[in-house]
Amino acid sequence: MEPSEIVPGDRPGTFVLRMAGMNQSHVDLRHPLQLEFEYVRRIADVIDAAGPPGAPLRTVHVGGAAMTLPRYIAAARPRSPQVVLEPAAEVTELVRAELPLPPRSGIKVRPVDGRRGIAGLRDGYAELVVLDAFADARVPGDLVTVEFFRDVARVLDPAGLFVLNLTDRAPFGWVRRVVGGLRSVFPELLLTAEPATLRARRLGNLVVVASRGPVPVAALRQRSASAPAPYRVLDAAQVSDGFGGGTPFTTDDTEPSPPPVGR
Repeated sequence: MEPSEIVPGDRPGTFVLRMAGMNQSHVDLRHPLQLEFEYVRRIADVIDAAGPPGAPLRTVHVGGAAMTLPRYIAAARPRSPQVVLEPAAEVTELVRAELPLPPRSGIKVRPVDGRRGIAGLRDGYAELVVLDAFADARVPGDLVTVEFFRDVARVLDPAGLFVLNLTDRAPFGWVRRVVGGLRSVFPELLLTAEPATLRARRLGNLVVVASRGPVPVAALRQRSASAPAPYRVLDAAQVSDGFGGGTPFTTDDTEPSPPPVGR
């Protein structure tokens, strides 16, 4: 496996973390609210819609890499307590050395995997849980089981949001199974994706938001219309129509997301 490295981005003050030969994170140290990757901007739209603007948000990140989203929350919602579960301690050390976190950011990084890290948190701890984790460019299978989703629901407060960055290609057999597991735990769902991902058979990012309370469908549809890269927002009924019918993954029956082409 290729070693992780940080390389300069295309603008001064920007950097890219490469892992397993692929661009994993883009960081703008001068302007942490400027986000390069389209799917990260979609997650940020969810973060912006999750409560009053600027209000602190108690957040758990499953997967950290170069801490793009924790940096965004620290800038957009100062004083937000944030826990990052990142098992790749060597990546965290590289990021801390070359892309230091801002002082008094409220970001605490724990060198544990998502399953163990979530299991160690108290009931109702978080207002937001963000799953954006990859191992060899694939979402790990143990992070999309119904058992894991139940533990995330335990950690979230009753109105908290669970945001997942998933990767798949049409006909979305893997995501259908993930959605099946989510629907068995969380009554409210929405899904966002680029139109090209929904139409074509190329691998793309699908951002799912799940909750036991309301999900911000209207707010995201308003944002999507004016986004630099417009995206589709599917409500619960549309998710059921387009991504329903999947058998939930379990601890004894799971798999990681499909690999990128050529892997």
